[in-house]
Amino acid sequence: MTDSGPDAGVRGARRADAAAVADIQVRAWRHGYRDLLPAAVLDRVTGPDALEAWRERWADAAANPPSPRHRLLVAVASDLVVGFAAHAPAEDADLDPAVAAELITLLVDPLHARAGHGSRLLAATVDLLREDGFTTLVSWAFEKDEVTRAFLGGAGWAPDGTARTLDMGEPVRQIRLHTDITVA
Repeated sequence: MTDSGPDAGVRGARRADAAAVADIQVRAWRHGYRDLLPAAVLDRVTGPDALEAWRERWADAAANPPSPRHRLLVAVASDLVVGFAAHAPAEDADLDPAVAAELITLLVDPLHARAGHGSRLLAATVDLLREDGFTTLVSWAFEKDEVTRAFLGGAGWAPDGTARTLDMGEPVRQIRLHTDITVA
């Protein structure tokens, strides 16, 4: 399926997009994280109760962001939401939130993958962050998530040497990736 024609683009999310964003998140996590997260954790964060909670969170993120520098973007194709990205000032203690931002998430519906939506979301994110005066962009990825690491690596990202271990019933390691966004 290709859906990257002239009617594909990126825009700011609206409250009405929250259900589509949550649905994409659940499908993308079930597809992409099935070998990365413990099954019980994945079931819990993608189950019916979690889906409803995600819908509420994404509706709030679209309608009431904590600041103008917190944004939720959606990729659309033929007026259908097919992916999303969220970014905000970085919260890690070793980063300056005045100039460092975090790509909190970037997910494309597996049904619409490999059509350029992720690249469009990333480019739009970087453009907005540059306008807001950010110079560095970071994101956390599961250490074994080769798809995300390859996608970001292809866009010039690299590990910055920072790692963390999440307790998900078993330890799951994440690494922080970063990129300089001052260069166009």
